Amino acid sequence: MLNELAAKLNRTAQEHGWWETEKPFPEVIALCHSELSEALEEYRDGRAYDDVYTKDGKPEGIPVELADCIIRILDFCGMHGIDIDSALEAKAKYNETRPYRHGGRKA
Repeated sequence: MLNELAAKLNRTAQEHGWWETEKPFPEVIALCHSELSEALEEYRDGRAYDDVYTKDGKPEGIPVELADCIIRILDFCGMHGIDIDSALEAKAKYNETRPYRHGGRKA
């Protein structure tokens, strides 16, 4: 399911010139972080979690910035042949076996 979307998103990114040169992994992580920071700025501006609005024809808001982060992640997976479906399934299955509030964190 996500593997197909990753391939589609990567095709679009390649068609629009975003992979003309290989991006170093730290740069990809920084770009994902920047999208999350933009979501935080939307929150700080008082936007509701589900508020999507347009500015100059471009969608904006917390959901859009979260989507941008997911798009960057899936694009990277598509570029490098990462089976994100299997990775998510394996991690979710493992998480089901973990004890309540594992890791000793209080909050």
